[in-house]
Amino acid sequence: MNDLFFMLLLIVVSGLLAISEIAIAAAGKIRLRVMADEGDLSAARVLSIQQDPGRFIAMIQIGLNGVAIMGGIVGEQTLTPCISALLGMFYQGELLPQISFVVSFLLLTSLFILFADLLPKRIGMLVPEAVAIKVVSVISALIWLLTPLVVFFNSLTNGLLRLLKLPARREDRVTTDDIVAMMDAGAEYGSLQQQEYQLIGNVFELENRTLPSAMTSRDQIVFFDQHDSTETISARIIEHPHNWFLVCDGSLDKVIGAVDSKEILRRVLQGEKARICAELISRDLLFLPDTLTLAEGFNAFRSTLKPFAVVLNEYGLVVGILTVRDLLNTLMGDLLIPSGDEQIIQRDADSWLVDGSTPVVDLARVLELDTEDFPDNSQYETVAGFLIYQLKKIPKRADYVLFHGYKFEAIDIDNLRVDQLLVSRTDTRPVVAESPMMS
Repeated sequence: MNDLFFMLLLIVVSGLLAISEIAIAAAGKIRLRVMADEGDLSAARVLSIQQDPGRFIAMIQIGLNGVAIMGGIVGEQTLTPCISALLGMFYQGELLPQISFVVSFLLLTSLFILFADLLPKRIGMLVPEAVAIKVVSVISALIWLLTPLVVFFNSLTNGLLRLLKLPARREDRVTTDDIVAMMDAGAEYGSLQQQEYQLIGNVFELENRTLPSAMTSRDQIVFFDQHDSTETISARIIEHPHNWFLVCDGSLDKVIGAVDSKEILRRVLQGEKARICAELISRDLLFLPDTLTLAEGFNAFRSTLKPFAVVLNEYGLVVGILTVRDLLNTLMGDLLIPSGDEQIIQRDADSWLVDGSTPVVDLARVLELDTEDFPDNSQYETVAGFLIYQLKKIPKRADYVLFHGYKFEAIDIDNLRVDQLLVSRTDTRPVVAESPMMS
């Protein structure tokens, strides 16, 4: 009975080591850090073991191998006579010792596999953080008790790793891909709502998108010439009720400042004429290069506290205007876009009306495509730019591109500008550019 009890004890110890090995290795570092920051000392211990796992792994392997050897010795001495006695009730032949040994070996191996290996590891994988926190105190005590052996084998292992020119510690970094994978898993299991998922995705896109993908393009900028008449100024403010207007000297590329429309309105209400005078012009403008990312644009607005920025290309020409609202629209998506202002309108299950200035990343999300699928995507920002790049010319009405099962067709051209496209689902996969003249 003592031997049987000792064998059961070995199975329990082996199960404890197995469940500890899996749980501590599989425990999520982010969740453990949150628990440690809240004052959980056990979570902090688990993190410490994960950061330097050499001693922990050495102790686990010493324990598992020691238990396995002792289990084999005790099992053979204990189970074989018992099984031999049981089998002797039915069989008394010459092969009784051999049969008894085989049966005892299979029984002992099955017990260890089931209760000391499979079951503990499955439990450790199901709830790794909870199990790791429960067993970390026992594991720490075992590491301390086996310190001489642990230090010896751990030092040998580190020496071999250095000979192989491998790092002794694993450097854990939480990358963007890791966070995106967690987001995908959260969305799949319903713990992350669609709006939250889209918002977090938009935050990560800020580093990959440049200012032109969110700005008001040059051809849509409404500005004043410093010599505009009262009638022109009044009509422009009525037609385009913006807060700020650029003030230029003859052309958009000669920006001299900006004027607040409320200041003009205040003077009109006081009985004066609507005109651009020197004291109304704010000359302290924010100029940004069009190569900046949206994240860098956010930082620029935060440091200068300006309401808008003039975006310039490498030749110093104005290519657009970027406002804080533009950045917020990019970040918040549909949450801030008023009804009727959508750039992508779904007509039916297989077609969409798309504004030419729509960023490729936004359309890719709607069509469930990967932005990386778009060829040479660093060469353009908008859907119109993609169409022009693929056609290798300025599109005419009804020109189209077949791409990844979708047809991108220009349906509205305004003064050589692709105003609107029709995107339709097809069965064609390769990229093909065609014009009506070609077909």
